[in-house]
Amino acid sequence: MKRVFIIHGWEGRPEHGWYLWLKKELEKKGFEAYVLAMPNPDAPEVKSWLNALKNLIGKPDENTYLVGHSIGCLTILHYLESLPEDAKIGGVLFVAGWFTLTPEATPDEASIAIAKSWVEKPIDFKKILQKTKNMIAIFSDNDPHVPFEENKKRYAKFCRKIIVETKGHFTGDMDKCFELPSALKAVLELAKV
Repeated sequence: MKRVFIIHGWEGRPEHGWYLWLKKELEKKGFEAYVLAMPNPDAPEVKSWLNALKNLIGKPDENTYLVGHSIGCLTILHYLESLPEDAKIGGVLFVAGWFTLTPEATPDEASIAIAKSWVEKPIDFKKILQKTKNMIAIFSDNDPHVPFEENKKRYAKFCRKIIVETKGHFTGDMDKCFELPSALKAVLELAKV
């Protein structure tokens, strides 16, 4: 059975935006799908999110697929890097992934400190690519939080990218993004369904 784990973003909740829609659509296609409720989403910490993801997934395998939104993408990268050398997963979809954020996304010292804690430790992409080379990134051309060109180039180094128009940061109410057909299509492509 192919399993998909959807990891929400900073200040996100499972019931926000497109997460439950994607879960339902994947279940219609025969997947086991989970939208994870990550700890303390308003002030996310790398260690607690990484531990939660490890506990919720259990033993990953080549039928395990991960979908991350925003900081959920960084959670997945840290997770893949932490897996044992022989571990493999089926694939990853990154939605609005980032390594840098706009000033609008980090308007105060607290948010700057949170963002910095997620990117200050270098990520070993060689280790990540040993876990899967089957990765896609989706970006919006008008994301107010993710500097488009810079992040697009960084993700392009290790995965295929898809650009969609006017979806902002893919955050439900703010961007009117309650369904995300491009994410469904990408997961089906990753899983070769």
